[in-house]
Amino acid sequence: FRGKIVRKLVILSCFFSVFAFCEDMSDFENEFKEKEVFDPLSGYNRFMTGFNDIVWDYAFTPVLQGYDYIMPDPIQGAFSNFFHNVLYPVRLVNNLLQGKFSNSWDETKRFLINTTIGFAGMSDAASMHFNIPRHDEDFGQTLGYWGIPAGPHIVWPIIGPSNLRDTLGLVGDYFSNPVNYIEDDATRIGVSVGYRLNDFSIDPLFYRNLKKDAVDLYPFLRDTYEQRRNYLIKE
Repeated sequence: FRGKIVRKLVILSCFFSVFAFCEDMSDFENEFKEKEVFDPLSGYNRFMTGFNDIVWDYAFTPVLQGYDYIMPDPIQGAFSNFFHNVLYPVRLVNNLLQGKFSNSWDETKRFLINTTIGFAGMSDAASMHFNIPRHDEDFGQTLGYWGIPAGPHIVWPIIGPSNLRDTLGLVGDYFSNPVNYIEDDATRIGVSVGYRLNDFSIDPLFYRNLKKDAVDLYPFLRDTYEQRRNYLIKE
C-alpha cells in the first residue's frame, strides 16, 4: 500500500515538474516576443548596412587612420574644441526647448569662456579651469523628450543608423547650425567635411571596434543606436 502511495507521489512530482518547465518555456517565449522590434524597412536597412559597412571599412577608416597619423593630437583636440564651440546654438536651443534652463546657462557660460580665454574655442577652458559640464542636445532628442515616438528604424547612406524621429530632427539641426549659413557652397561643404573628418579621426578604429563582436551586423547596430538614443533622451 505504501509503495503505491510513493509511486503516486513520484508521478505527481514529475507532473508538476513538467508543468513548471512548460510555464518557464512560455515565459521565455513571451519575453522573446516582447523584444521583437517594429522594423518594416528591414530589407532595405540590411542592404544599406552592408553598403555602409564596405564604405567604412575600405574608404573611411583608412582615410581616418591617415589623417590621425599625420595630424598631431593637440591639433586634433583644438579643432574638435573649436567646432564644438561653434555648434553652441544647436545645444542652446534644444536645452531651452526641453526646459533645461540650468543646462542652457552652463552652455552659455561655456561658450563665453571658451570663446575668450579659450582662444576662440580652441581650448576647453570651461571644463579645465571652471569644471562646467557639457550638455549635448539635438532636435531628435528634443522630439523624444516631448514624447514623439521614434518611428521605424532607417539606415541612411554614409550617415548610417537613424529613425524617423531623428531624421526629422536633422531639419532643426540644420537650421540651428551656424556653419550652414556660410554663403559660399565650397567653403560650407569643406568646413562640414573637415569637422566630421577631424571628429571621427580622434578614434579612427571606432567603427571596427564597435562591430567586432556582432554576430548579425544590422540588428546589432540598430539596437545599439536605438538604446543609445533612448538613454540620451532620458538623461
